Amino acid sequence: MDKLSAGGNVNQDQNWGWNTTSDPCLANWTGVYCDLNLHVRRIVLNDYNLTGTFDDSSLCLAKSLNVLSLNQNSITGLLTQGIGNCKELTHLYLGRNKLSGNIPDSLSQLTRLKRLDLSFNGFSGQVSRIIGLLSFLVQDNQLSGNIPDFDFSQLEFFNISNNNFSGPIPDTKGKFKADSYLANPGLCGDLVSNACPPSNPPPKQASGSSSRNGVLIYSGYIVLALILVLLIALKVMRKKKNTKPDAKKESVETSTKPSSTSDEFTTTKNRSEYSISSVEAGTVTQSLVALGSPLGKNLRFEDLLRAPAELLGKGKHGSLYKVLHNNGEILTVKRIKDWGISNEDFKRRMERIDQVKHPRSLPALAYYCSKQEKLLVYEYQENGSLFKLLHGSQNGQVFDWENRLSVAAVIAETLTFLHQEFHEDGIAHGNLKSTNILFNKNMEPCISEYGLNMVVENQDKPFISQSDGYKLDVYGYGVILLELLTGKLVQNSGIDLGKWVRSVVTEEWTAEVFDKALLSEGASEERMVNLLQVALKCINPNPNQRPNISQVAGMINSIKEEDERSIMSEPSFAV
Repeated sequence: MDKLSAGGNVNQDQNWGWNTTSDPCLANWTGVYCDLNLHVRRIVLNDYNLTGTFDDSSLCLAKSLNVLSLNQNSITGLLTQGIGNCKELTHLYLGRNKLSGNIPDSLSQLTRLKRLDLSFNGFSGQVSRIIGLLSFLVQDNQLSGNIPDFDFSQLEFFNISNNNFSGPIPDTKGKFKADSYLANPGLCGDLVSNACPPSNPPPKQASGSSSRNGVLIYSGYIVLALILVLLIALKVMRKKKNTKPDAKKESVETSTKPSSTSDEFTTTKNRSEYSISSVEAGTVTQSLVALGSPLGKNLRFEDLLRAPAELLGKGKHGSLYKVLHNNGEILTVKRIKDWGISNEDFKRRMERIDQVKHPRSLPALAYYCSKQEKLLVYEYQENGSLFKLLHGSQNGQVFDWENRLSVAAVIAETLTFLHQEFHEDGIAHGNLKSTNILFNKNMEPCISEYGLNMVVENQDKPFISQSDGYKLDVYGYGVILLELLTGKLVQNSGIDLGKWVRSVVTEEWTAEVFDKALLSEGASEERMVNLLQVALKCINPNPNQRPNISQVAGMINSIKEEDERSIMSEPSFAV
């Protein structure tokens, strides 16, 4: 912070408190806001007539810096790669200054960045895609190139007007109007009344080049054919030399013998990888049924059984495998045994579930159905589950209050949509928990295995009927909220965690409930208490007194909006 005040060449008066001999948190420096652990979290100096050169390397010495807002000043200089060292940054507001140069690629490394305002400056060059943004304001600069490939469904504020962007305007389904794109002569599309030219066909190759390529291709085919012939000949010679009648008979018997424990892996003599054990060996009468996703079209049942696999988890009624398919794709296979549902009902359920699409609900790619067991195939999500993010190794990932609240809101909204779509069918998730919340490639939370879980026990009744599945989903969601707030593991389907939270709240020691990581970052205790109250309503021992998920989503969004307002005002931010 000392370097920040010196590097900025700020005209200070004696009331600011900024000097090299005092601590910015203890001395209450003007515009500096700290958390309970005396870490600088926000620097807000909007419209202070500041001059001098922007020094991001000094600013990023404040490792916990969350918000930097210097809007409406006269700061000059460059935004350098050093801004990538502000790993905790979620809000960066530098609008209406005199900054110039390129926007550094290191901004895309700020995985927590949500709001970016660089408007009314002199920035030039192209802009890289930044994942997870909610605001992107760069109007009135000299930026060029194509519009970055943002997730426009997530963006709330977007303006690139008065620049030199070119290329087609993306289809945002009417979310952003023409004024977000004005005065970019190179842009094309309906919003700017400038039709995009048709794509140019690939250039034709010269005949000589084509002939040479043809010769190379046919030569390659000939070489491959010779290699194949040689390999086949060697294999036949070895087989004649080494194979005996008794050994051949033993090999056939081994290949058709079912696994002794169907939920364990089986290994082969010539391969160190695991594979999914035989499913009702000798009685397979139908193949894998592909669903709507194109990824499921090329899946074959036999290939799945032979593919290398890793056991991810094993429960009372089935197992979960990570499978390397022969086309190189990584899949997740859920295996369910002894589900009391007929094959016809299961097929109808799968077809109905496949009809309902939501970007935060992971679809099954294909399924297999027999009397004793079912297989469900999903695309593998390499970023893991909410459970892993909360309780496993985070590998440097920061899971702060804002991100946890965002996850809670997304899950509630997605579950509301699914409950409404399946209302007449009575299909609930049935086993909602943090291990079933997976993060896609963009680290967006998604609900997996919706409607494909057997009804499970909970503390309210020995067993709960399918008609009460929605109430069970609300309970499961409440337990997820408790995990987000406490950072603690769920035990015995949430009984221990729920009882512990209730007991602490009853003794009026509510603050003891919350994850210390949230408290240390300066998260609002008031809003955490509000979220805790929602969680307690969801896990009410009386299912009839629980709110429905639509009501829960409304409560979560109110807390989220309040949290946003607290960041955007007092001190006020320009958006």
